Amino acid sequence: MPRKLRELIAELEKHGFVNLGGEGSHRNSSHPRVAWPVTISGDPGDDARKYQEKAVKAAITEATR
Repeated sequence: MPRKLRELIAELEKHGFVNLGGEGSHRNSSHPRVAWPVTISGDPGDDARKYQEKAVKAAITEATR
């Protein structure tokens, strides 16, 4: 069963990412050690898509190097 978007957002915040806001249902999160912002789109209760989970995992890996 896929994780919820709220879980991905919480995981990003746990690792020091800051929500930069966004337009509509999009949320952009940034971290000083990551060169690109992570964009999560959808309502917090929606199921996360595989590409969103991969993007979050890649960003967290980059931030914790």
